[in-house]
Amino acid sequence: MPQDTYNQACKEHRYEVRLADLPLSCPMKEMRVWDAHPRVYLPIEETGRAVCPYCDAEYILKEEE
Repeated sequence: MPQDTYNQACKEHRYEVRLADLPLSCPMKEMRVWDAHPRVYLPIEETGRAVCPYCDAEYILKEEE
C-alpha cells in the first residue's frame, strides 16, 4: 500500500478500537509511521483503556455489538 494512503498517525487524541485491532499499538497498523513516534504496544485488554506514553492518545476498547 503506498505511504500516502495511510492515515496520519497521532492526529486524534481519542480512538475507539475493537478486539480485531489487537494487539494494540500506537501508531496503529493502518497509520503511517514515518512522521510519528516509535511504535509502542499498549496493554488494553484488562482495563479497556490505554494511553500512549509518547503522544497521550487515549484508546478505548469498544464493546462488540
